[in-house]
Amino acid sequence: MGDTDTAAGGPADGRDRDIAGRARSARPRDGLGRPLPYGSAGVERQPEGVVRTPEETVAEARALMAAGKPFHAHEVFEDAWKSGPEDERALWRGMAQLAVGLTHSARGNTTGGARLLRRGAGAVEAWAAERGEDRPYGVDIAGLAGWARELAARVEQGAGPVDAGAEAPRLGP
Repeated sequence: MGDTDTAAGGPADGRDRDIAGRARSARPRDGLGRPLPYGSAGVERQPEGVVRTPEETVAEARALMAAGKPFHAHEVFEDAWKSGPEDERALWRGMAQLAVGLTHSARGNTTGGARLLRRGAGAVEAWAAERGEDRPYGVDIAGLAGWARELAARVEQGAGPVDAGAEAPRLGP
């Protein structure tokens, strides 16, 4: 073990940073992306910066959301947002917001969950209206936006933390 690590496997100063001081986010995480204590098993992290086809993005995010891992699905959408063509970035950013909205709703964060679900719904609808596409890559934009707004309303009415896997939207065929 190096000078900067504790016996528990984490950094001695409690900060998870690389040698240049940038955040590493190396702590294990649960299925909703919450940090766990060092040495915990956690769930496998999504690799960052992966370039996928839009179809691969939708398929991978769909599987992660159905498995109750919307935080990890958000990371897949974020990769598409950052690496995809400029004219699709608003779509992928909106999809990432929807996944994070579901994440917060599953964590019991009523305000944040509802706000992000509505923001994501508006973003994907605006993108679809601007492009004249209502089913990009098999995703039913109107159905997805309706799902998000309905879930946001239930969360605000005190539904409590939701089951992320059970509430996951269908993202295509």
